[in-house]
Amino acid sequence: MLNLVLFGPPGAGKGTQAVKLIERYKLVHLSTGDLLRGEIAGQTKLGLEAKSYMEKGELVPDSVVIGMIANKIEANKAGNGFIFDGFPRTPKQAASLDELLKTNAIAITVMISLEVQHDALVARLLNRGKDSGRADDKDQSIIENRIKVYHKETTPVIDYYNAQGKYKAINGEGEIDSIFESIAKILDPLK
Repeated sequence: MLNLVLFGPPGAGKGTQAVKLIERYKLVHLSTGDLLRGEIAGQTKLGLEAKSYMEKGELVPDSVVIGMIANKIEANKAGNGFIFDGFPRTPKQAASLDELLKTNAIAITVMISLEVQHDALVARLLNRGKDSGRADDKDQSIIENRIKVYHKETTPVIDYYNAQGKYKAINGEGEIDSIFESIAKILDPLK
């Protein structure tokens, strides 16, 4: 099984690269953002709770996210592997994910981190906000807060996977296909 954590700040291109990775490696996509947005669209209790955090650019509580991921893993254990997109976002979540995977006799293979400069992130998110309808991509102050939260609370996840020898950084700026090929050079020997 190839189990990949696709990592990077908001606007780094994780969703774009995830689509290409899923197609090439036949992985099950675990995008917490998509799962949460689905809950919000359904106006479930979980979705409304998540929405209140997301609209402020804050992280959704671990218990909400881990429960959704556990259900998705259980339903897809027979696949080629998983791509975790937007999760884990804290070292605590990374440890919880490792424990969850361990109970299913699987583990993270590698963490690919898409590295993008601050100004490029802001521009990408504002541009995406024009098309996506996502409230958290339309307001520059919310975008700046999301990036700040990422650097403060999320980048320590790099140290967590680096300590396991699983961290790989990729330049996330440039042509989409070039970025994808850089990722594939890391993944192809691992599959």
